[in-house]
Amino acid sequence: MELSGGNRRQARRSRIATLALGALAATLVIAGCGDDDDSGSEDERAYEAAVVSAEFPPRQRLGETTRMRLKVRNEGDRTIPSLVVNVSLGGEAGGGSSLPFGIRSEEPGLAAPERPVWVLSEHYPKRGDSDDPGGTEGASPKSFNFGPLPAGRSVDGVWQLNAVRTGRYQVLYGIDGDVGGEARVESPSGDPIRGRFTVTITDSVPDTTVNDRGEVVRIPEPKGADG
Repeated sequence: MELSGGNRRQARRSRIATLALGALAATLVIAGCGDDDDSGSEDERAYEAAVVSAEFPPRQRLGETTRMRLKVRNEGDRTIPSLVVNVSLGGEAGGGSSLPFGIRSEEPGLAAPERPVWVLSEHYPKRGDSDDPGGTEGASPKSFNFGPLPAGRSVDGVWQLNAVRTGRYQVLYGIDGDVGGEARVESPSGDPIRGRFTVTITDSVPDTTVNDRGEVVRIPEPKGADG
């Protein structure tokens, strides 16, 4: 049957509308697939860890060698790409310093405003009591990278420090999952992993000696007759 001019135009419009609806449906299907992939992205999941133990003597003396220890365990089911420990002293003076264990003096006219509170021993931090170097410095001198940490494993970071400035200080630490800080590490409850030590350094001079490791250590006070 031959179609009139009006009917032919109407048929063409109907075919165009059908094609347009088909293209729209295909676009929606593709978009929906993309949303599903994003929501299930493995990279968006945070890594789980916990500080098992944290030690640093709260009272120290000028010139005394002490150790700060942090033991961190991977509580998740994936390897943390790089366990990074960030260290800084509290307050504006500590936050403004480029030193992990130092402060920045605002006194005018100073050629070197950075003031260390503790001096970190060479080849530290280390892993536990081994001789193997542990946390290499990252992009910032305040970041110490202990490398990948497999699921269920722990790393025991040890910083050997010599107190060189008296005062009362807050030593702050936080845990990241890579050098750039893009891999999130959280506690099993979902909180950032942060902590602090409060330390007082006095200028009283104790009886000290140098041990077989070359460390300046305090000589223990003798016990009384009753032990």
